[in-house]
Amino acid sequence: MLSILFGLTSAAIWGAGDFTGGMASRKTGAYRAVVYGEMIGLIFILVVALIVWQPIPALGIWALSMLAGAFGTMGILLLYYSMTKGLMSIAAPISALLAALLPVIIGIFTESLPTWLTFLGFAFALAAIWLISQSQDGVKDLLSHITDLRLPLLAGVGFGCYFVLIHAATRTAILWPMVAARLGGLIILTLYMTLRRESWKVERGAWSLIFLNGLLDIGGNLFFVLAGQVGRLDISAVLSSLYPGSTVILAWIFLKERLSRTQWIGIIAALIAIVLFTI
Repeated sequence: MLSILFGLTSAAIWGAGDFTGGMASRKTGAYRAVVYGEMIGLIFILVVALIVWQPIPALGIWALSMLAGAFGTMGILLLYYSMTKGLMSIAAPISALLAALLPVIIGIFTESLPTWLTFLGFAFALAAIWLISQSQDGVKDLLSHITDLRLPLLAGVGFGCYFVLIHAATRTAILWPMVAARLGGLIILTLYMTLRRESWKVERGAWSLIFLNGLLDIGGNLFFVLAGQVGRLDISAVLSSLYPGSTVILAWIFLKERLSRTQWIGIIAALIAIVLFTI
């Protein structure tokens, strides 16, 4: 139950982070919003790590954590790039679905086989991730947009690898591996921004949103790590991947964006999955 609670909390916080990050991106651009949000998250978790002062993990844990952060950041960059090249209604659900599916496959081989009710919960949760991530228009004909799938699939692999690697790196420690993961992600972002000669200037009105996004993103990461420490990787990853539900609900409340019938069905499927995981 504690793992389920942490996983759902991670999804809620990550979804709120995506909402504030999306608002910040509208004001100052997606890449600047991401890189400065990552910096704020790094500063916050570094301060916490210095105050708590857990034992510094071995070099291998640092390397694994930095690799996890690099994969996660590459997933973000690929997702944003795919949204500029293809249909957003395809990019978001495909990447989120694969991000959840990869840890499920790895979890089956590395942990005990789930019960049949858990498998059924996976089916409902994966369906919920797809349905909730749909835009108002939805995906009318997926096969006609098959060429748009490559980048979202790669983005999903990046997110899924992050889930698997950070789970492995945080079995005995939490804060320092999260610091290392944030460093790994920032290295990738800094190289990307430098090579593309992107502007680093941020509009004044975007800073409060970027600051909030940075704190929420690191909070979502923290609760995912906690969920993985007290429970299974696959359940933690699937529940955390329900973050689009939090995003669309916040957009419904604050931006008055209407939820489609498909998204409401997805929310109901998510609730059924949660019940199945608790049985």
